[in-house]
Amino acid sequence: MQKINVNRMELASKKKLLSVAKRGHKLLKDKQDALIKLFIENVHKLRKLREEVENDLKNAYSSFLIARSIIDSSYNNVIFSTTGVTIELIQETQNNMGVKTPKYNFKQEGNLHSYGFVGTSGELDVALEIFSNVLEKMVKLTELEKLVEIMAYEIEKTRRRVNALEYRVIPQTEEIIKFIKMKLDEMERSNLSRLLHIKDIITKEE
Repeated sequence: MQKINVNRMELASKKKLLSVAKRGHKLLKDKQDALIKLFIENVHKLRKLREEVENDLKNAYSSFLIARSIIDSSYNNVIFSTTGVTIELIQETQNNMGVKTPKYNFKQEGNLHSYGFVGTSGELDVALEIFSNVLEKMVKLTELEKLVEIMAYEIEKTRRRVNALEYRVIPQTEEIIKFIKMKLDEMERSNLSRLLHIKDIITKEE
């Protein structure tokens, strides 16, 4: 407080700073609330999608194990040595409440059943179909996991800024304004007292 310039210009400057801090605090608080809401929504999506992926993979492996037990082991390498499927994965950036996160565009083309049907089973077809379908879900799962991770970091960063404004910047600025006002009032009273004293001296001399 001793280093503060006690004048009306400084008082106006601190009042402006307080107004900006309060406005910034409200904006950040609104952003924090919106981020938390979006974060919770995506966490629910993430949990649901993870369960779907786990169930799909479980079913796919079950069908695949049954298929392998039926197919002649010497024919396995021949079946899986070639593939008629190509996968394209393009990473982009999406914006969620000012938070930039990766977005993946998944594209799969071709024929899953590029092997001959002689010596294979329907369980193999089922397993490959499930694996094919779950790939896109796994990409989406990765996207959601990264989104939730980045949003959690952004929420924590925003929370710290909100707390800094709420518990440090705003109260300190209010205290400084109060101090300056008090000192200015003291100076005005002191000046008024001097003026009255001078007036009394002049009146007596007359």
